[in-house]
Amino acid sequence: MKATKRNRGFTLVEILIVVVILGILAAIVIPQFTNASSQANENRLRADLQTLRSQIQLYKVQHNDQAPTFATFVNDMTTQIGGLGPYLQQMPVNPFTGTSALDNSAVAGDDGGAWEYDDATGAINADDSGTCNDGVTAHSAL
Repeated sequence: MKATKRNRGFTLVEILIVVVILGILAAIVIPQFTNASSQANENRLRADLQTLRSQIQLYKVQHNDQAPTFATFVNDMTTQIGGLGPYLQQMPVNPFTGTSALDNSAVAGDDGGAWEYDDATGAINADDSGTCNDGVTAHSAL
């Protein structure tokens, strides 16, 4: 007796079932990654604000409780002056505005720059009107 050789492959129905299952899995997984970019930007913004605030406090401690002035903020924070500093290597870029510019309009969230800085108090906030992932807090309120 001669043995017959059968080429067995996947049937069209089996392939369709696999494609449908992959489609269902993709529909579940993809929406979870859509917020990943905004969450990463928000976390970066929080970290940059923490760094800026701590370095402003260090500047104030070393300069008799005087905050850097608005006009000389970038220079004061990024260069060594009188053996003190630099406090920052460079001004961080706000990930939501794409710039590192300072604004002193006293209106946080007016999108006038990357950072809203009040040299009277040394307070610094994000200067963009975006809303955080919690849907309630604005970036400027971080």
